[in-house]
Amino acid sequence: MKRVMVTGGVHGGAARTVSVLAVGGALLLATACGGAAEKGQPAAASAPAPAAASDGASAGASASASAGASASAETAETLPKSSAATVKVTPANGAEEVQPSGVLKIEATGGKLSEVVVTDKNGKKVAGTTAADGLSWKPAAGLAGGTVYTVNAQATDPEGLVSAVNSSFTTAVPKGKVVVSDNIGAGQTYGVGMIVSVRFGKQVKNKDAVVQAVSVTGSDGTVAKGHWLQDDRRLDFRPEHYWKPGTKVTVKYRLQNVEITPGYYGDKDVEDAFTVGESRISTVDAKTHRMTVTTAAGSRTVPISAGDDLNPSWNGTMVIFTKDRLTRMNSATVPGVKGEPYDLDNVPHAMKLTDTGTYVHGNHWNENIGKGNYSHGCIGLFDKAGGSSASDAGKFFAESRIGDVVQIVNSKGKTVQAQNGLSGWTLPWDKW
Repeated sequence: MKRVMVTGGVHGGAARTVSVLAVGGALLLATACGGAAEKGQPAAASAPAPAAASDGASAGASASASAGASASAETAETLPKSSAATVKVTPANGAEEVQPSGVLKIEATGGKLSEVVVTDKNGKKVAGTTAADGLSWKPAAGLAGGTVYTVNAQATDPEGLVSAVNSSFTTAVPKGKVVVSDNIGAGQTYGVGMIVSVRFGKQVKNKDAVVQAVSVTGSDGTVAKGHWLQDDRRLDFRPEHYWKPGTKVTVKYRLQNVEITPGYYGDKDVEDAFTVGESRISTVDAKTHRMTVTTAAGSRTVPISAGDDLNPSWNGTMVIFTKDRLTRMNSATVPGVKGEPYDLDNVPHAMKLTDTGTYVHGNHWNENIGKGNYSHGCIGLFDKAGGSSASDAGKFFAESRIGDVVQIVNSKGKTVQAQNGLSGWTLPWDKW
């Protein structure tokens, strides 16, 4: 304690002396003359000086309070500031029976994702993509069934402060597999109209997940679009326009961990590729009884016979999808055939256009080809019994390949449906 004497001015003829006691940084004031004595009045007795022990307690208390305040201030300054960013993981931590596809998602608010690591029980990382805005992450493909996954995710706020989340979940065990097949032979060459047709052993319920797991892309950047057919058991892919000759087309499947229908998953994670051959577009005019074959080298016209009035040929754009040197044709296998039934062995140079039995084929029993329409819906070309390589049918068969386009116009028949063969080109792009 320090005592400081301050002498004030004369008040009522008497000088005032003030004692200032400095205790623990505080100032205690007392007047030597009683504080308010007026002239002619006895001064009030001075307040007794505090006892030494009292002075010590006051000083100690003041010092303790001051020290505590200082310590609190230092503690507040050293505590780390919390990040404004938060991370949300779906499914919740500890979740079980999680569907392997379409569920896992990691999201950030108040900041952006800066790191996401998802691993299976063996430590294998799951590939995924962070959105361009940095606010979400999704796996690139479905997860494996019956597997424990661990998530470690971080988000950073605008001040650079990081928030982290760790969680885990277990995926459901699949009930079984769905057989998936297509019409592509790896390394084969197909025509410019080739449509990739994917078939499923069960009706597909999770169509969006399946579409994301199957891709058909050209080496020139062309991307084919899928269209569901036949009660969602078939998914056909075609580009907006015919494939360009020379293009390499890759068909990629990532279906093993994709739930196709509740409890059932795809059976393949593979890639196949084919090459697009030269362009060959054949246009059949049922009214003129002629077929014009157009290639890069030019065009030629050959006589044909289309479907008669009772069994008119389909109109529309079709694609050759099988070729047989010889085949049997029986009206009992074709729905809705009118007139006399038929059963023909060894029909030569048969190229199939529809599932309902439309072919381009050689015909040696009709002498009026080019003069009228006499078939049950097929397109007949001149040929000889057993097939001749020198005939119109033989030449067309030799130069044609699966995937070549055949258009039929001016027939009295209806327009072919997209699911009848590979006839998806009949649909306009905005409806595909």
